[in-house]
Parts: sequence; structure tokens; C-alpha cells
Amino acid sequence: MEVQAEQQSRENVASLSYRALALQVTCNAVNQLTSRDEVRKSMMETINRLSKQIRASINFIGKDTRLVVLPEYFLTGFPMGDTIEDWRGKACIEMDGAEYDALGNVAQENNIFLSGNTYELDPHFPEIYFQTSFLINPAGEVILRYRRLNSMFAPTPHDVWDKYLEIYGIEGVFPVAETEIGNISLVASEEILYPEIARAFAVRGAEILLHSSSEVASPKLTHKHIARLARSIENMCYVISSNSAGIVNTDIPIASTDAGSAIIDYNGQILVEAGSGESMVANAEIDVTALRRHRRRPGMGNYLSRQRFELYTPTYCENIFYPANSLKEKKATRNHFIQTQLDVITKLVEQGVIR
Repeated sequence: MEVQAEQQSRENVASLSYRALALQVTCNAVNQLTSRDEVRKSMMETINRLSKQIRASINFIGKDTRLVVLPEYFLTGFPMGDTIEDWRGKACIEMDGAEYDALGNVAQENNIFLSGNTYELDPHFPEIYFQTSFLINPAGEVILRYRRLNSMFAPTPHDVWDKYLEIYGIEGVFPVAETEIGNISLVASEEILYPEIARAFAVRGAEILLHSSSEVASPKLTHKHIARLARSIENMCYVISSNSAGIVNTDIPIASTDAGSAIIDYNGQILVEAGSGESMVANAEIDVTALRRHRRRPGMGNYLSRQRFELYTPTYCENIFYPANSLKEKKATRNHFIQTQLDVITKLVEQGVIR
């Protein structure tokens, strides 16, 4: 019986591999729509279109496709001059809204984990919204929410820090989902440029970082391209990055954010990368067993085991530049975020960080 159990255990471990897809699709912006009803109709049409594309892609790639990652802005585009109040009333979805139900049906119908990024309302914070990356399981349930922490013009949990921690705790700030396909965390857009965010997930056990983005791709190395490679190497994790195939229905040239969806392994090797346009090309095998074996192997390349985090704690704690709770007594406006950044730059100069 023990031999049989051991054999079964080995088979279970060996089976922990599957295919993932970073689906590169066009984002239909809603900026030119005037009513919430029009926006909701547009979002549902987008979900219906994506449902067909996901089904067709899986039929082509293979039924062992268990994970699909969608781009940033895939439902709405991004606010272009819209006030926080206007965008909140027009383009943000409820945490238990019909859009999540529809996306849950897509996950159920295709037996996949489905990830993406959208603008979301939270009843605890009725005057603002959060940009939220999500993960839905094959049962159609939202099992992971990550709210973007660094944004130029949008509210973040850090701007309402004390209240956010009181409600969600630090685990709600840096959540990791333990799933049947590995331990998963979410990184939003330009946050791939901030190594501390990915590292916070890694030390909480994340093995796979899902990166919904909408960015300028280039034949030359971009900042985000380099950052994806760095995050995968230093955290010994997979990075699955889905970029948009352009944004339509705005005055911005459509292909300004196009191409480059990629899957990168735990050694920083690009397994696959898509060219321009809507594409299912960025699909590859995710071998969680190999990743776990790699992380348990001693040697110079085991960067997680060689980290000495306490060395850096005093420096971080002694240098706090960007203030928490900046929206505690102020209204969220674009001018507020610009002024806050200017104040931080002044502080950096005063303390000799920049000259």
C-alpha cells in the first residue's frame, strides 16, 4: 500500500503542468459613450466576443489549456480626462456585478482559470474606485483580487491606507491564491517596474505572476520588457504577460499599445512572444513541478534562498517619501495626484536622494 501511495504521489506531482495563454485582444474603449447603460452593453459585447475567441483558441491550442490571461483595459479602455467621479459612475463594475458573472461563465464553460484587469467599485470606499486585477476559477468564482498600488492618476489602497488595512489586512493588499495549477498572484500594468511588489508576492509563496498590461511594445527593449525578465529571474517565477492588441474608439492611434504578450519562465527565458494584432500565439507550457524543483535546488542561482531581507528593512523604514492616506481628507482629482508627486520630488531633493 505504501509503495502504491508513493507511486500515486509521484504521478500527481508529475502531472502539475499545463498550457497557459496570454490572449492579445483589442480593447474597446468606452470614453465616447455617454451613459452607464451604453457602457454596460459594450462590456457585455466584449465579454461575448472574448468568450468565442477563448473557446476557439483552446480548441486550437489544446484542452490542457488551464489558464487564460487578458490585457489591462480589456473591458473599457482607460479614463482620458474623465474625472474620478465621472469614470466611477460610468465605467466601473461592481464586485458582485453582472460582468463578473459573465466572465465566470466563460471560465466555467472552458474549464479554465481566467484573469484580467478592470476598474472596480468597492462599497467600503463610495467616493473612489480601484483598478483591480482578478482571477476567476473554473467554478466561475472570483478567488483573487489585487488592487493596483502605484498609479499616476487613479486612487489606490495606499491613498486610503489605514481604512483599507482595517478592512482587508496586509494579506488583502498582497494576496496569493493557492490553486490546483500553482500559487498565483497578480501584477497590474506598470507595476512590473516596481520590484518590491513582485517580491512581496514571492515571499508569500507566489509561483506564477499574471501581468495584465496595455503598453507600447517595440523591437527594442522597453522598460517593461526588461522588468518582466528581471522579476522572473529574481523571484524564480513564471511571468505571464498579456498586452492589448491596440485600443479602438479613441483619438489615440490604435496600435500605440500593441504586441509583446509573452510567457517567461523562472529562469528569465522568453518561452513565447506575440507579434502585433489580435493573437493567441503567446501560449506555452507551465511546468510547476520543474519550478518547485528549481527552487529547492541549492546553488548560486537560488536567489530566493540567498536573500537577506532584514538587511534592507532599516533603509526602507527610515525613508518614507510617498505619503499614505493622501485621500483621507482630500478629494481624488488629477491635480491632487500631480501635487502629491511634486511634493515627493521636493522631499527627495531635500533629503539628497536626487539632486
